[in-house]
Amino acid sequence: MKESDIETRLVRLVRERGGLCWKFVSPGNAGVPDRIVVTPRCRTIFAGLKTKNGRLSPQQRRQIQALCLRGAEVRVLYGLEQVKDFVEEVFPREV
Repeated sequence: MKESDIETRLVRLVRERGGLCWKFVSPGNAGVPDRIVVTPRCRTIFAGLKTKNGRLSPQQRRQIQALCLRGAEVRVLYGLEQVKDFVEEVFPREV
């Protein structure tokens, strides 16, 4: 599965749960995470997406570290299964 397909699925699953899933583009700052996920309760998570066997570039590692040092929540999701698990964790269904 291509990274773009994984990203499309994340967007759909987040929106189905009432969240926002914005594309994160920061001109002049290559390597930032792909998406900003915002839950209905305002929890904000930067999400990087990779194929199941994908790898972070050194530039991506630096950007993630910079965000984390400032208290941001950042996740790197490898493949569709991790995307599904992430959505279940962050957007739990009410019992």
